[in-house]
Amino acid sequence: MGKPIYVTKSSMPPYEEYIEVIKPLWETHWLTNMGKWHQKLEQKLSEYLDVPEISLLVNGHMALELAIQSFQFPEGAEVITTPFTFISTTHAIVRNKLVPVFCDVKESDGTIDPDKIESLITDKTVAILPVHVYGNVCDVESIKQIADKYDLKIIYDAAHAFGVRHKDIGIGNYGDVSVFSFHATKVFNTIEGGAVVCKNHELYEKMYNLKNFGIRGEEEVSYIGANAKMNEFCAVMGLCNLKRVGETFAARKRVYERYNNAIAEIDGIVSLINKGEEMNYSYYPVLVEDSYGCSRDELYNRFKKQEIYVRKYFYPLTMDCDCYRDRYKKSCVEVANYLADRVLALPIYEELEDADIKRVIEVIRSQ
Repeated sequence: MGKPIYVTKSSMPPYEEYIEVIKPLWETHWLTNMGKWHQKLEQKLSEYLDVPEISLLVNGHMALELAIQSFQFPEGAEVITTPFTFISTTHAIVRNKLVPVFCDVKESDGTIDPDKIESLITDKTVAILPVHVYGNVCDVESIKQIADKYDLKIIYDAAHAFGVRHKDIGIGNYGDVSVFSFHATKVFNTIEGGAVVCKNHELYEKMYNLKNFGIRGEEEVSYIGANAKMNEFCAVMGLCNLKRVGETFAARKRVYERYNNAIAEIDGIVSLINKGEEMNYSYYPVLVEDSYGCSRDELYNRFKKQEIYVRKYFYPLTMDCDCYRDRYKKSCVEVANYLADRVLALPIYEELEDADIKRVIEVIRSQ
């Protein structure tokens, strides 16, 4: 049967390189509180992502939650978002005491459908929170037109879109803010971590206050904040991984191309990756169409029997999770439901061997 194959595997630098860089921490004992390595990673990421300001946080969820909080929306206000996303997106809205309004998505790539947004806007709507799904870029131009027309904020969940560029512009430059996740499973990781990309220094300062208890001096606390700072060990991991992120993308591209070539010959299996952007190859989702001959769940179980651990990504829709079911107004999300029942994310990571890629493809072919 062979060794187990997992849907992803964390990118890590050579052990000796990481150990060498963290050695000085034993001399300084400066482990957190925006130290040298935290500051350096902010600078390097700002350059790499081609964004004006970036604030590092302990994880992607807190980055999103505090980014929403920074706008100080009134309690009970509505945020239009997608149910076809990781649960964190919806949690971040609700934990800010706001109401998620679920919009349907596009079948071609799983991103929010701008043609469905406008009908959901009410006098309580304050923002749109779209998600760049699997690294597929939302229709940022149409979303901006809608937001400008109704004076709404745009908060992008860019957890899947590290390093992606749209029309040769870093994806973090779109919207009022964009939020990244640097979790261990992401294409670029800091073990745990996240970031908020800000358009101006004023918002960067707000994020600083929110992630550091609102402390501005030894005897000054000027803001009601949380504790969501990235530590130095995570910052060092980020710096080491950033040096080799180009190699990571290239290695994943090899896997991506092998899958593309194979599924082009398999009826009923369709890639959901939008090939029109500068990609990061972070995920390889496929749509299991009715013409394939068995359901997504049957294919999932077939993989599992071969110890290949693919993922139903995203299933269930966030609006259908136990904590949200029947809690909010139901919108028509026919396409999101269709995708949730039919999408599988295949294994993709830089160390995935050719023999393992072949095993994955053979399971799909074995009708």
